[in-house]
Amino acid sequence: MRVRILHKSSSYFLRVGGKSSKGKKKMPKGSFSKNCPLMADFSGDSLRALAFDVDGTLFSSEGIILEVYRDSIRNFSKTSGVEVELPTKDRLMLEIGKPVKTIFRNLLPQLNETQRDVISDDVLRFLCERIKNGEGELYPFVKETIESLSQKGFRILAASNGRKPYIETILEVAGVLSCFDPILVLDNERIKTKGEILKEYRKLYDLEPEKILMIGDRLSDHEAARQNGCPFAFCSYGHAPAGEIPDFEWELKNLSDLNRVLRFLPA
Repeated sequence: MRVRILHKSSSYFLRVGGKSSKGKKKMPKGSFSKNCPLMADFSGDSLRALAFDVDGTLFSSEGIILEVYRDSIRNFSKTSGVEVELPTKDRLMLEIGKPVKTIFRNLLPQLNETQRDVISDDVLRFLCERIKNGEGELYPFVKETIESLSQKGFRILAASNGRKPYIETILEVAGVLSCFDPILVLDNERIKTKGEILKEYRKLYDLEPEKILMIGDRLSDHEAARQNGCPFAFCSYGHAPAGEIPDFEWELKNLSDLNRVLRFLPA
């Protein structure tokens, strides 16, 4: 089984304690700000767990997602007789990263929840099939980075708004599923947001806020970190449009930068 790997530059680029605005500057290799206001009460050596978003952080579905959604909607229209306008790629990508029910509520407000769930189930099935067949794109150094961090003793967690079959399919294809602790997902009852996923992990493993790093690319990842008082590493190579992320502790230009962050953090 082969999955295409995104070939992005592996050059080291890291910003510490920044805001998503103009004036980006390169940090010297191994150099970290010790006076960042966002890090004032945070000591890097306290980290015990790493919570990874999945789509836009470890994997990109961007190359297949539009076709999957459109095929699922066409399939629904054919079987139900209900005509539904197909979404554009730009419209769809604005929704990616949100809870599944929110995505479909925003994209298909004219349908009832039962109808939306039919389409949603097809999307999940088609996505998993295509990922297992080698479609979609793993970001560079996913396997190496996660295995390395796991071997260093960090608890490896998944914090995604996606459904468990989707998350597990990606992690299995990436060859890192065994590195992850049991995966918590939204159940739309007790756990309704990514912030609540992070909260449950904290309770489950008795983690203080400063002991768990949220790693992701979208606003829901930032919000989950801030709601729990946790530090946030922003994956700027992901799906977020410019200006979506208001602030962060670290910006990662490549997932492998995380190894450098955790190696050189100031104590």
